Amino acid sequence: MLLRNRHLMTIYPTLFRRIKPAAYERQRITTDDGDFLDLDFSVRGSDRVVVILHGLEGDASRKYVLGMVQIFNAAGFDTVSMNFRGCSGEPNKQLRFYHSGETGDLDAVVQHIAALEKYSSIHLVGFSLGGNVTLKYLGEKGTLLHPRVKSGVAISVPCDLVTSSTELAKPHNSIYMNRFIRSLGQKLALKQQLYPEAIDLSGFELIKNFRQFDDRYTAPLHGFPDALEYWRRCSSLGFLHRISVPTLLINAKDDPFLSKECYPYEIAASHPFLYLETPERGGHVGFVSFRDYHYWTEKRALEFTCSCL
Repeated sequence: MLLRNRHLMTIYPTLFRRIKPAAYERQRITTDDGDFLDLDFSVRGSDRVVVILHGLEGDASRKYVLGMVQIFNAAGFDTVSMNFRGCSGEPNKQLRFYHSGETGDLDAVVQHIAALEKYSSIHLVGFSLGGNVTLKYLGEKGTLLHPRVKSGVAISVPCDLVTSSTELAKPHNSIYMNRFIRSLGQKLALKQQLYPEAIDLSGFELIKNFRQFDDRYTAPLHGFPDALEYWRRCSSLGFLHRISVPTLLINAKDDPFLSKECYPYEIAASHPFLYLETPERGGHVGFVSFRDYHYWTEKRALEFTCSCL
């Protein structure tokens, strides 16, 4: 089968999947630091809502997000696709933007949704970077998590940012790394127009991996001394033991982005709330299915979430 290749499994949905657009209604909320977050609601009049978090340099229009929106909408759930700062088509106002461990904005979204007094249950689904944010958030909050948050699903998650960054820097992942660095550079160029004295793009073309990018930009812009400390403090792996609601982690064994540390078998084996599933194939946020409109991860996320109602 052609898509036994992990890279083809990863790339195929982005290039070839046909997916219907969502009937989004955008709401902009203001953060405590005077910035904004754009939330894309897809409403079915339900009292249950799923918050969906995209991956690095994604947004609410990505096909993997739309697939999840549609399967949950069809099952009667409302959904909220969260766009991270700077990912909704407009640069955010503050110098800082988003990163793999930024959970404050997710908490602001949860608090906003809870305050609407429309939903009896809130469920989280995160992909890749958004999956790391989801797991870290659930672990950080622990037993202090908002009582309406009932479950979490995290897909293709680099739980250990240190070793997964090393994995992504390997030659076989150059196609993804080059794309990420180019996209992040475009975001920084827009940000530089707002903060010309704070962002120096000279020599940016020499940056080839996340270590170089995060050392120069992500870490200092968000209060970390360097990339290594940022990765250590923001890896969800160190927060998994404190998760207090049913949470499903799906990481394919052939995911080209993930190191062996991103498969926390021992933690899950003794954890009362963390469920780890590691399919043989799936690539990174791939899990392509030719027989069904919805991919396996979408059906599995719905099934798991419904078991937590």
